[in-house]
Amino acid sequence: MNKNELYQADLTYAGWTKSSFSEMGSSCVELAPISGGVAVRDSKDPSRPALCYTLDELDAFISGVKAGEFDRFL
Repeated sequence: MNKNELYQADLTYAGWTKSSFSEMGSSCVELAPISGGVAVRDSKDPSRPALCYTLDELDAFISGVKAGEFDRFL
């Protein structure tokens, strides 16, 4: 599946998941599985467009987070 196909995914009934580490549920992103990848949206404004990533892209990002590559942003 290519990136254009990911962005055409129907998110009407997506099962969004928010981190239990979010501050009182108001400042976090939510993820939803889609065919061939994952959709990411801002939990504060779910009406805005979601960003869609392949599973490989998500895996690379999570690996970087676990390795501390983004700690400087905290």
